[in-house]
Amino acid sequence: MRSWERALSVLEALCERGQAIGHGWTLETELLPPHQQQVNALEGQGLVELACREDRAELSVLEGRPVRWAARLTPYGHDTLTYGQSRPRAEPPAGEAAPDRQLVELIPSQMAALRVFVGLTGRLRVPPADGLAEQVRSASCDHGIKRWRLYLTSEQMESVAYGLWLHRMTGSAAEANRFAREYGVEHSLARASDNPSAGGGAARGGAGVSGRG
Repeated sequence: MRSWERALSVLEALCERGQAIGHGWTLETELLPPHQQQVNALEGQGLVELACREDRAELSVLEGRPVRWAARLTPYGHDTLTYGQSRPRAEPPAGEAAPDRQLVELIPSQMAALRVFVGLTGRLRVPPADGLAEQVRSASCDHGIKRWRLYLTSEQMESVAYGLWLHRMTGSAAEANRFAREYGVEHSLARASDNPSAGGGAARGGAGVSGRG
């Protein structure tokens, strides 16, 4: 487990125990000593607050016993935990994509068009494929070759082809043509009319690509 994962696990434990008790504090009897040590480190980062003497006195009255140590999340700790639980999933290293996914590398103008496409989710009659918006959100850029790296299912690739087709229909064909050349996937109105809810209606093979990339 990496250090940030350990920190999030401690923040999560503090949040859960504090909510369960009701007063927001986690007591020394509810955390293992190693976790208490990490709490001390997190305090230095402003993510955790340790109970002062007055706080411990009030907690002792509530608990009916002496409370020598207690901790709770600060607002910054709460937000760190909230973000950490919702952060983009780490991209699998090259060559280790799931069997049903393909590494796709997009140039900046293709990625810009794709961001517009997924940003219109909820307004389009043929929406982006499930999971495509998450892939766009978590994509990383290889600045050496200026390519954005995504791991896509075949359905998501067809959806990308549809998004780039929309981009072509409203201005530039280069992005769709390049995607068709490199990955053999292009949007086809003939196939899309048979299944408009598929979000792609894409054809494999790159035939019939109009315009020049």
